[in-house]
Amino acid sequence: MIRRLLRYSSSRARRLLLAELGFIVATAVLQGVAFVMLVPLLRALFLEDMAAVRSWLIALTAVGAAYAVAFWFASQIGMKASTAVLSSLLERLGDRLVELPMAWFGTDRSGLIADIATRGAMFVSSTPYSTVRLILTGFITPGTVLVGMVFLDWRLAVAMAATVPVMWFAFRWLRTSMERDDVEHAASVAEASNRVIEFARVQPALRMAGTHSVADRLVEDALQHQHRAYRGLLITGGAGIATFAGVVQLALTVIIVLGAYLAVGGSLEPATLIALLVLGVRFTEPISNSGALGGGVAVATTTLNQLDDLSAVTALPEPTTRGTPADWGIAFDDVTFGYGGDPVLRHLSFTAPAGRMTAIVGPSGSGKTTIIKLMARLYDPERGSVSIGGVAAPQLGTDVVEAAVAPVFQDVYLFDDTILNNVWIGNPDLDREQVIAAATRARVDEIVARLPQGWNTRVGEGGSNLSGGERQRVSIARALLKDAPIILLDEATAALDIGNEIALSDALDALRSDRTMIVVAHRLSTIMTADQILMLDGNGGIQEAGTHAELLAAGGAYAHYWRERVDATGWQLAPHD
Repeated sequence: MIRRLLRYSSSRARRLLLAELGFIVATAVLQGVAFVMLVPLLRALFLEDMAAVRSWLIALTAVGAAYAVAFWFASQIGMKASTAVLSSLLERLGDRLVELPMAWFGTDRSGLIADIATRGAMFVSSTPYSTVRLILTGFITPGTVLVGMVFLDWRLAVAMAATVPVMWFAFRWLRTSMERDDVEHAASVAEASNRVIEFARVQPALRMAGTHSVADRLVEDALQHQHRAYRGLLITGGAGIATFAGVVQLALTVIIVLGAYLAVGGSLEPATLIALLVLGVRFTEPISNSGALGGGVAVATTTLNQLDDLSAVTALPEPTTRGTPADWGIAFDDVTFGYGGDPVLRHLSFTAPAGRMTAIVGPSGSGKTTIIKLMARLYDPERGSVSIGGVAAPQLGTDVVEAAVAPVFQDVYLFDDTILNNVWIGNPDLDREQVIAAATRARVDEIVARLPQGWNTRVGEGGSNLSGGERQRVSIARALLKDAPIILLDEATAALDIGNEIALSDALDALRSDRTMIVVAHRLSTIMTADQILMLDGNGGIQEAGTHAELLAAGGAYAHYWRERVDATGWQLAPHD
């Protein structure tokens, strides 16, 4: 476990951790030496050899002082090491999360990540001092005692040594059993966390569904599963610890019986026997205590296994030498892609010219949002390539693509911070006045004017204090602030009223002159002004492509789509006679 922990630690954390382990080993050895020295000291007391008593007391005092110094250093360094290891684990976790492909987040992982970042990381960081220290002491101290016993009475030393493999196998069995059960417990905790978070987020929908909804049942089932898993962990731990303690006590019994036999036979002095039995107790006591700590190592191992699983996830490939795009046009070449199942896009090829606006329309589920996600390199296609300026996205690298693209997705998430800071995320290098100017262009100032704390109003988790249209305006303001050469809009104006849509359209029109814009929209006013329209066929391909006038003149699928939208927006109630 320590080797794996060192792998996830920073250079400073590794130095502190190794120093801590060095002092822990020193304290364990010194403790064992002190126990061994008790034998000649007790024998001298029984024989009333006061000169020998004084000599051994002086030596024992010196060893005790050295032990106190080593223990103090181990404690001080241990606290610093725990803090450094915790910081390292959280930094590695955060760095890894931003490297993972979006496909990994296809299922809800919030419970798993929350468990690693809280319970798991805290437990692992404290394990070297709180658990490993005691386990090392529980085996190194008896090992030192065993070596000393060889010089005192080799027969009892052999008896002690014979019990070591039995105790070791019992300890391993205990640790393996608890590690297996803790894996199930950790999975149940993650699932329960997911359900509770989901339950809290979707309260409006749940309250409309009434009592005894499916969400209530899912939360209850997840919590019951967690309780069963925890109960199983406690039962396994209790039975294992009791078994291990029994094995240790059996070893002590062997030593006592053998010692008594030797004393009765006359080959061992009673004074020496009493001293050696005291030493035998000190041999088994640390081992017995370490059994209860084996489960702690198992719990820490589960978290390290979870971190290993994260490290094993294949990230999107990054180039060793980055290409340079000729312009900011986007091209799809024979792209096929699905979310781990049937393809959503099949052999899709098209070009979105640089500095022009391309609108993507089509039936629900035809892959419009998927195209936007591939352009933003949230995913790489399973087949074919997505390129910017003639360079495939993997050859540009994620950083270059992210800097070049300003996406506004249909599902907007805002951080639980102020409105101003949620816009500022778009470009943290700008000053407050520039941020407010960009937000004003997206009509966020109208939202702010209605709120008592203005720009400093907190939006709540996910932006829950704002309406859907207001959240979209904040998201659009981020994109305007980023000032990227490529703007991706996925139903960005769907939740806006007509007045704000017109205002926003004016702001976007000002950007069209020198930016590549990809727009997924159903608004007629947005579609008809595009330089190019792609009509998807619902089977992962393109049915028609051209300008608004060209496609209407063709009288095909787009013309039918357009007439349906016009009829839908133009209906009215007939006057009642």
